[in-house]
Amino acid sequence: MNNDGLAPGKRLSGIRQQLGLSQRRVAELSGLTHSAISTIEQDKVSPAISTLQKLLKVYGLSLSEFFAEPEIPDEPQVVINPDELIEIGSQGVSMKLIHNGAPNRTLAMMIETYQPGTTTGERIKHQGEEIGTLLEGEVVLKFNGQSYHLVAQQSYAINTGIPHSFSNTSAKVCRIISAHTPTTF
Repeated sequence: MNNDGLAPGKRLSGIRQQLGLSQRRVAELSGLTHSAISTIEQDKVSPAISTLQKLLKVYGLSLSEFFAEPEIPDEPQVVINPDELIEIGSQGVSMKLIHNGAPNRTLAMMIETYQPGTTTGERIKHQGEEIGTLLEGEVVLKFNGQSYHLVAQQSYAINTGIPHSFSNTSAKVCRIISAHTPTTF
């Protein structure tokens, strides 16, 4: 890894931010604590190989890819194929991040799929805003103490600084396309 002396924690932080993930979301996906990720990213401790592997699994990288010279794209991708979307969901909720490699994005977009009976779990809260449209199925949006039953072709627009959650209480798959700011949550 010759990132001009870039320490492993700083590199991990850069990868996480480039993927549009918050430290808390990486903690959920990796099974590590938020404080462990924070400490590693600040280079206060060097991660054990097993810990590094957990983080790299979330980022879709192998150890060899992490330590290899990074490829610097000449220009961000224009066309992103389905197999290049970055999966950040879990437990029956698929959240595929559309990412073109641009480091200074100001908007993030996802294709979300909720299997029957799944939920985002506890309420999510992060600064910014989100808009989305249900492509198929139905979902219950809990926002600001109220529940909203949405069906295909309906859209929503929310302040994500207010706790919210999504639940598919139906027997059919629900698919949503959404955009949010900032790019991390």
